[in-house]
Amino acid sequence: MTPSPYQAFGISPGVCSLAEQAMQAVGPAFARIGRIREQNQLRVIKALHEARLSEAYLGGSTGYGYGDTGREQIEKAFARAFGAESALVRIQISSGTQALALCLFALLRPGDELLSVTGKPYDTLQTLIGTAGVAQDSGSLYDLGVQYREVELNPVGRPDLDAIRQAIGSRTRVVFIQKSRGYTMRRALLAEDIAAVCGAVRATGCSPVILVDNCYGEFVETQEPCMLGADLCAGSLIKNPGGGLCPSGGYIAGRADLVERVAGRLNAPGLGSHVGPSLGFSRLIAQGFYLAPHTVAESLKGAVFAAALLSLAGFVTFPDPLAERGDIVQTVELGQPDRLIAFCQAIQAASPVDSFVTPEPWDMPGYDAPVIMAAGAFVQGASIELSADGPLKPPYPAYLQGGLCFENIRLALMLAVEKMGVVPDET
Repeated sequence: MTPSPYQAFGISPGVCSLAEQAMQAVGPAFARIGRIREQNQLRVIKALHEARLSEAYLGGSTGYGYGDTGREQIEKAFARAFGAESALVRIQISSGTQALALCLFALLRPGDELLSVTGKPYDTLQTLIGTAGVAQDSGSLYDLGVQYREVELNPVGRPDLDAIRQAIGSRTRVVFIQKSRGYTMRRALLAEDIAAVCGAVRATGCSPVILVDNCYGEFVETQEPCMLGADLCAGSLIKNPGGGLCPSGGYIAGRADLVERVAGRLNAPGLGSHVGPSLGFSRLIAQGFYLAPHTVAESLKGAVFAAALLSLAGFVTFPDPLAERGDIVQTVELGQPDRLIAFCQAIQAASPVDSFVTPEPWDMPGYDAPVIMAAGAFVQGASIELSADGPLKPPYPAYLQGGLCFENIRLALMLAVEKMGVVPDET
């Protein structure tokens, strides 16, 4: 039998054999990912055609950025691909949290209410929202007189439509939906969930703005939030829609009047979307966007393979290998602190950048247990690139996400299983 090329990286025949079993099991999931990628890729190509993207305008602008035709073409393509009226795509937005903050501060006024219908949001958004008696005078929404409430998901992880309808009142100005599950064990929302929430909100007769945190979810399905009834969605270009090429940036897409209000918050009222130099990054943004459906599919294949391989190795994984997915995050419960450390160190060792670095747990601010993080990425913090992290506390979960190339993700997972020593070698 011809040796597996993965054995050149020190992987035993036993782990290679287990990986082959995993590959045989994930065929249906890979086929589904291929169909989704095809539809999304064609939609992006059509959007670029309709925007009349021209190489002549990809050089970018400086200073104020007035009359940046390339930037306008890219924003038109984003809007078309996301089913939106308009889009704001800017290198000056450095994170998904910043993109969402721009939306919330642009839309909410003192006395308004922000209603999260997917429970507690990410930690960084909780700081942005603020709470009574904590970090006062930080400029949070709470400091500015914005009220906040949340509706938990139902016991099976779906939006509680009855509770949402009952919670919406005359002061509810923004209904917030977090598509990805982030660092929790809840399921990521699917397109049908977002459509159901939008329908429930509209049925109340009230007219709050429906804002979707789309981070980690772009191009995972064939429909984006604005196609499903949302007014706005936002995310980061160093996640899915940047295709692994963007060095920074973020986007907001949705209703034209709301996008312009967000642009006013980014720049200044009256200036709105007219200013903002692209500083020579238009080419990377456009090419990353073009590659995004393919890159997301590679990442999803890696997540599916991880679920299958680690399940065969005896671990609890979520989602299951063949489950429908709404984001690119894969979780595995490793059960022991040494296994979590070994897992993350193997992911780092397989990375194309900083493979020689050995991550160790550390006391990360804001967490109640040491955290270990692995990320050998071309772009710092790029979640569409392969990374893994987790807190050193039971059940010792590892959160795996991203990956530009399936073979690299497969190698990383095989190295992780090897390093944890949970599969006997074949003799």
